[in-house]
Amino acid sequence: MSIYNLDKIFAPAHIAVIGAGNKEGSIGYALMNNIQRGGYPGKLFPINPKYTTVSGLNSYPSIGDVGEPVDLAVIATPISTVPAIIQECVAAKVRGAIIVSAGGKEIGQKGREIELNIKEKTAGSGIRIIGPNCVGVICTHTHLHATFADRMPLKGKMAFVSQSGALIGAIIDVSLKKQIGFSHFISVGSMLDADFGDLLDYLGNDPHVNSIVLYMEGLTHPRKFMSAARSVSRIKPIIVLKSGISASGAKAAASHTGAMAGEDAIYDAAFRRAGIIRVNTIEALFDVAELAAKQPVPKGAGLAIVTNGGGPGVMAADALSSLGLAPVGLRPETTSKLDAFLPPFWSRGNPIDILGDATPERYRRTVEICLSAQEINGLVIVFVPQAVSDGAEVATSLVETLQGKSYPIFAVWMGDESVRKGREILSKAGIPTYETPERAIESFMYMHAYSQNLELLQQTPPKLHRTLQFRKDDAEAIINHALDNHQMVLTEPTSKALLSCYNVPVNRTEIATSLKGAVHLAQAIGYPVVMKICSRDISHKSDAHGVQLNLRNDEDAMNAFEKIMAGAHAYDSNANIEGVSIQSMMEQTDYELILGSKNDPVFGPVLLFGMGGVMTEILKDQAIAFPPLNRLLARRMMESTRVYQLLKGYRNRPPADLDQLEEILISLSQLVADFPEIVELDINPLILFDNKPFAVDARVILKPSQTHSPLHLAISPYPAQYESVAITESGIRIFIRPIKPEDEPLLSDFFTTLSPESIYTHFSSPMKSMPRAMLARFTQIDYDRDMALVAMRQNQSTEAFLGMARLMSKPGGIEPEFSVVIGDRWQGKGIGASLMKHLIAIAKERGLSSIWGVALAENIHMLALARKFGSTVEFAGGSHYKLKIDVESHTENG
Repeated sequence: MSIYNLDKIFAPAHIAVIGAGNKEGSIGYALMNNIQRGGYPGKLFPINPKYTTVSGLNSYPSIGDVGEPVDLAVIATPISTVPAIIQECVAAKVRGAIIVSAGGKEIGQKGREIELNIKEKTAGSGIRIIGPNCVGVICTHTHLHATFADRMPLKGKMAFVSQSGALIGAIIDVSLKKQIGFSHFISVGSMLDADFGDLLDYLGNDPHVNSIVLYMEGLTHPRKFMSAARSVSRIKPIIVLKSGISASGAKAAASHTGAMAGEDAIYDAAFRRAGIIRVNTIEALFDVAELAAKQPVPKGAGLAIVTNGGGPGVMAADALSSLGLAPVGLRPETTSKLDAFLPPFWSRGNPIDILGDATPERYRRTVEICLSAQEINGLVIVFVPQAVSDGAEVATSLVETLQGKSYPIFAVWMGDESVRKGREILSKAGIPTYETPERAIESFMYMHAYSQNLELLQQTPPKLHRTLQFRKDDAEAIINHALDNHQMVLTEPTSKALLSCYNVPVNRTEIATSLKGAVHLAQAIGYPVVMKICSRDISHKSDAHGVQLNLRNDEDAMNAFEKIMAGAHAYDSNANIEGVSIQSMMEQTDYELILGSKNDPVFGPVLLFGMGGVMTEILKDQAIAFPPLNRLLARRMMESTRVYQLLKGYRNRPPADLDQLEEILISLSQLVADFPEIVELDINPLILFDNKPFAVDARVILKPSQTHSPLHLAISPYPAQYESVAITESGIRIFIRPIKPEDEPLLSDFFTTLSPESIYTHFSSPMKSMPRAMLARFTQIDYDRDMALVAMRQNQSTEAFLGMARLMSKPGGIEPEFSVVIGDRWQGKGIGASLMKHLIAIAKERGLSSIWGVALAENIHMLALARKFGSTVEFAGGSHYKLKIDVESHTENG
């Protein structure tokens, strides 16, 4: 269903309140009263099962009796009545509903059945639902206050989306005190229909919103959420407070709204991948929200601290240091300007201590110099009450100076009653104020982390040194054979055989089922050897004394076999023991790593990398990431562990081949992306010696899957199925494929082949080069929502783009926009037609009804190409024409 119908929830022309009630204190009455009190300009129809009159308005028995079209139904009746009411709404062509009623899935099976019944009533109707079990929504720019919260928020550009209705009232209270404005308050409740992903898409495209705050207990559609968040976070900061981080917290979250909480570290990894700022406390949520609402995103880490007290300045610097940064060093010219008027005993450094007798004028002049200093990207101003200074006077002196600056400025007015007026002055002027330096610094660091996320999201991943080739058919045969024989846990040799199909280096491993066979295999492999228990029922071999190392002769091998068997039987007398595995003993190792994957119930496959060996669970030096990986993401994964510092080389240990480790992580990522049946995979350890890695122990657990690859992934992978070879009308053999993040240099080179005329006709701007942000936006696409195809010469020694066709979706997937650009020397040779043919096929596969584009009148090649594919061409004003291709009935002309 389209998110555009969410417009009917947040900007309805007419509203019906069902269950409006006629008594003060009832939820329906509060909803009616708040909608009227909020200044809602449209018509309001109370509908009451008892046919009473509410607030002097005629009450209707059902929504079908209103006689006028209703956009939004606000339902506040018992949950058992809601399915029938929703059915009436569908019949009346209502486009949006807010179900306040509680008693859905949060109460158990009976509630789940009611919600399922509601969902069935909406099938195919296009109606969008917020709730049930929610407190409603507020949209300040449309004057809609459809909640039973008792206070009205200030108007602003920050949206707050909460899975807890109780938080809405608390946040409104705090926001009024701190003069923070909001565009939306949205209580999502049980998320029967509209969820976090839908709302991020909607708010990301709403010009009234410039930042988004989420309170989250769990997710219903993680892939949709990741797609929306990765798109929106590039243009608007998203701040999230995720509860349920402990086992008891997760249990409480599940009982509160029926959410299934995943592991907290996995949510952390998801938020990082999506570019989301995560905070861990309500206090931090308030603080960061205030900063995001009132100030721009920092462009760097250069924070200056101005203070009239040495202690608070040191506290601010310490807080910055604890988060990995230091106050920015002042340039000589900045110091010289400050020397010109500050007392001789000022700190002459950062923090800038302007001493306890600082006057409002001294504050103002110091701040003005900081604002003009090129090295400073953020400013925190600290005031401590002193006998010779007044907080309100200092605040008043700064207000005009601080307006409209390009980097964040925030204030710390320490104390209570004596500084309250100063805080109020600053808050009304849009300057975030905090009670302590630590809270201010923490808020700045969260926003700095967001700016770093933006940079990371736009980084170009380097290309692999070679094309990775996988034996997918062989891997599929191994998995199918195991599933057919109900062998859900693969033995070590079978696990290694599977890994080797995806280029993970493994050492030779053989199975012996008897004492004699063990000795024979040890002789064949060559002493020294390692012997391990081989049993699907024993996960941790060392716990069962099932690993014997450094066996150097036949006697060692015989003794080891007997010890392993005895230990295994003592550990689990019911374990099915298939024998022992024999492999060469690696007497020297440089590093031991762990690599693995698990199937998270929320996000699907997640990858793990870290320090391995028997101590891995104690050391807990691990990083988590989501497939698919590229070189950049694989390297970041390694960099976020402590063992990475060792892998770069430490003392007498040589550096590891980090490029090869990247390839192994990418290969592992591809393996779990290709096979949803892999629910757990463990390589521990992956031993590195003399720059040669080997998986010396491995374990894979399988489970039949009803989900086909790649739909089990939280992030859409590269769609290799759209790669093809085509021959153009002029006989040129071209290779067409989706664009990749690694293609940024190729796209930049392609841009240089375009003439100034072509650049203007395609980009409506006389650009001399493609900006870095545009290159990233064009190459780093979400394949679930967008598509960009490139054409290249087939079988050429060097890669170069000949042309590109793009299909960029609007939220909800309705009528995406297409564009085509062909290199000047390749125009008129049928390359554009080949690209468009493939693009339209993809649009049809995705169930799109039509696609549209815009072309300048002088872009005759584009106009001709569009007409070739049956496009309508309509004058759109100026020198622009709107093109529209009916995908469903598309036929190529000529």
